Amino acid sequence: MNWKENKNIKVVLYISAWVIIWGSVGSLIDYPLYKAEIYSEGSLWQYLTFTITGIICFLIGLKIYKNLKL
Repeated sequence: MNWKENKNIKVVLYISAWVIIWGSVGSLIDYPLYKAEIYSEGSLWQYLTFTITGIICFLIGLKIYKNLKL
């Protein structure tokens, strides 16, 4: 396996890890709001919760990626 393929695998794994982190954090935020009936399943607020969490995770992941220099 050459350097370019190794780098591609690292980048794919890095992005995959951040997708898992985003989903987990979004769910941890969403669950208590849903259980407290602050909003219902599939509502605009639930979509906004995951969208905002996704944007924050993207920005954090991008900043860390630049520091890692994969």
